[in-house]
Amino acid sequence: MTSLKGKIITSLIRKRHLFKGKLRKPKFDMNTSIIAFREECEEGATMFGKLPKGITVEQDIIESIKCEWVQPQNHMEEKLIFYIHGGGYVSGSLNDHRSVVAKIAALTNTKLLHFEYRLAPEFPFPHALDDSLKVYKSVLEKGYKTENIIIMGESAGGGLALALLLKLKEENIQFPKAAVAISPWTDLSLSGESYKTKNKVSVAPLDSWVVFSNYYVGKIDPKNPLISPLFGDLKNLPPIFINSGEADELFDDGKSFYEKAKKAGVDIQFREGKDMMHCYPLLSPMFKEATEAMNEIVEFITTHLYN
Repeated sequence: MTSLKGKIITSLIRKRHLFKGKLRKPKFDMNTSIIAFREECEEGATMFGKLPKGITVEQDIIESIKCEWVQPQNHMEEKLIFYIHGGGYVSGSLNDHRSVVAKIAALTNTKLLHFEYRLAPEFPFPHALDDSLKVYKSVLEKGYKTENIIIMGESAGGGLALALLLKLKEENIQFPKAAVAISPWTDLSLSGESYKTKNKVSVAPLDSWVVFSNYYVGKIDPKNPLISPLFGDLKNLPPIFINSGEADELFDDGKSFYEKAKKAGVDIQFREGKDMMHCYPLLSPMFKEATEAMNEIVEFITTHLYN
């Protein structure tokens, strides 16, 4: 049963349009301003608060890509979380994800690198994947060993993390130790039932995933595995942990990827958040379900990196 606090917070987020004087949930189409959406995401980042105590942030440029090293006190220098932000491939920045990733770095006591890959519609596929691969290769060139790296991402970033694994496999580049994907977007063809059944109850604007997919995919087949990793050859991937909220259009994306990867022999875990919204673990410690989910993710990361 969902906690009372969990119900209240998720309900407030779902109905946030009411606080802006709008009676109905917004609906996206190809005329919706992506610039305005990005600004709204930046504004929304303020809800995550200040950086945890003891965290330092060091800015960097890697392969012309803006990056940040987020570092807890007394971390082990050789360990790294390679984080890929979400935002439907059309939004997301160092600024609007800094407090979220800093929380993960603090909870795991592990250095974290996140970066700003190029965004659609200005830069459709394969720019986000190309940028992620460039940064990953650079990390290896800096001396980080793959057994000391966890790849992690949320939403589109979770799907991109899984697509990056397929790209590494294609180029015969060694995998990281493991991967974590929170509410991953694995199917940009939008074939899952949850796109229909959860459209009205999810926190995302109506039809937003349709718009985001169109911008990122362009004229390419959306079932290209490097766009939609659900359709890839998942054999021999490293250990993976997936968490997906049940009250989310992307729920089937996470569950279907898990089921296919499991059949392919991958060491993969799937956690369903009953009645939970998109990327709810990132709201930890605001309510019980988010805290429990984040604790499980932290345990997975620390087990694979430190044991």
